[in-house]
Amino acid sequence: MRGCHKGEKLKGIRELKLYLSHFGYLDYPNVTNPYNDRFDEDLEAAVKSYQVYYHLNATGTLDEPTVSRMVMPRCGFPDKETHHHSDKSLHTVSHYQFFAGKPKWPKGKRHLTYAFGSRFPTRFIVPVERAFRRWAIATRYFTFSRARTYQSANLKISFARRDHGDGTSFDGPGGVLAHAFAPRDGRFHFDADDRWVVGAVPNAYDVETLALHEIGHLLGLAHSQFQNAIMWPTFSPGVTKGLNSDDIRGLRALYGF
Repeated sequence: MRGCHKGEKLKGIRELKLYLSHFGYLDYPNVTNPYNDRFDEDLEAAVKSYQVYYHLNATGTLDEPTVSRMVMPRCGFPDKETHHHSDKSLHTVSHYQFFAGKPKWPKGKRHLTYAFGSRFPTRFIVPVERAFRRWAIATRYFTFSRARTYQSANLKISFARRDHGDGTSFDGPGGVLAHAFAPRDGRFHFDADDRWVVGAVPNAYDVETLALHEIGHLLGLAHSQFQNAIMWPTFSPGVTKGLNSDDIRGLRALYGF
């Protein structure tokens, strides 16, 4: 499909429409010909919107840089809540973004508890707990502690595979690595089919880096358009990443601290 553009009909374009719809760029199936393999005007506008978000040349053509970005492993949460095709989200301030309606934890709820599912690998508990501490130190607003029981926790963290009952199935190795939900849902899932490690290991993903990102969602941050932010949507294997000032500014703007 590399080089595909408006007017063409090619096998696989339907899957491209589904991909762009899932991540917020296309109002599927409320577009012209959503179930066929034709590259129409709606799809061209969605591709341009995707290219603008990722700071690519907005040609509307499925060029090499666009394809390379689309196949990168990423968070499963959409980049956009709205399916419009401008260069800024309705909820964008600076580079950081919020969920539609700006859901957040109540004003008096500054201490949150977390717990791990029964099958959560014990070797990954420490790096996830370290990610919570890093958010606490950086924000000086939220504090976190481990709950006595899984059921009583504000934030519930687990590994899952494929369809795991939350309406957003995982896809096996690669693709979507993890996802978490906006306040006050509290659910945070890693895809168990991906290769997880602690630290920078070739061809594997650092648990702490993804935890930092997904905790941002749990606290109310959506994806950022700033590549150095932890809330940037995509991740490379063998790379670790920390919090950025854009992430902290976003949380400060949301909670007013």
